[in-house]
Amino acid sequence: MSVDAAATTLADRALLRLSGEDVRGFLQGLVTQDVSGALPVWTGLLTAQGKALFDFLVWADGDDLLIDCEADQADALARRLTLYRLRRRIAIGRDADLAVHWAAEGDAGVADPRLSGLGRRWIAPPTVPVDGWHAHRLSLGVAEGLAELGSDKILWLEANAAELNGVSFTKGCYVGQENTARMNWRQKVSRRLVVLRVAGDPGEAAMAWHPALGLAVARLRVEEMARCTMLGPVSARPIVPGWLDAISAEQR
Repeated sequence: MSVDAAATTLADRALLRLSGEDVRGFLQGLVTQDVSGALPVWTGLLTAQGKALFDFLVWADGDDLLIDCEADQADALARRLTLYRLRRRIAIGRDADLAVHWAAEGDAGVADPRLSGLGRRWIAPPTVPVDGWHAHRLSLGVAEGLAELGSDKILWLEANAAELNGVSFTKGCYVGQENTARMNWRQKVSRRLVVLRVAGDPGEAAMAWHPALGLAVARLRVEEMARCTMLGPVSARPIVPGWLDAISAEQR
């Protein structure tokens, strides 16, 4: 794919390259989404209890896999994957020659596997950093990353993973699969990670606060999603897009 000098590089993303012996099989036994078929996919690496540790996209590059993750979390994720590698002949490290690119519209790359409205994404050598990705993502009610999902704080299905194509219920075992599958079978997701418009700093009531955007991300009870609420000391109005409201309405 040809890439011009347009501002498309997501500067706060990094790529980890997995190469060597059956890297797809290695990752398949760890993460929530099926990586044995068409890529990219959005997926999570969880605790044994099914809580989110890392979320990322997985791309194919020949026989290798590329993990599209937060730059600030890339080294921690590499260390975590290395713990699971055991004696497999697999190399895990940053690929500094390539970068993650994004455009809100157009025909470059592929549609974001979470939600087509998130725009287009592709892998290429770095160009000029682009602004606007996080505002666009949050306006569609999509949370991601350590600041918004936390680490070992919320269950993967509470992060709307099923609605955003971040989990397979047919692929077989992975870390945290038992509790995730049980929650899905019981249809027991009583809390959701939601983006809210806020009047000020919500403090510890929010997972994350983005003051420049007037937005916060918080874990709400499903029945709180349909109305204005108080988030800590400030008033807040949940952003409940159609992709989430249509599925969660029956639970309210």
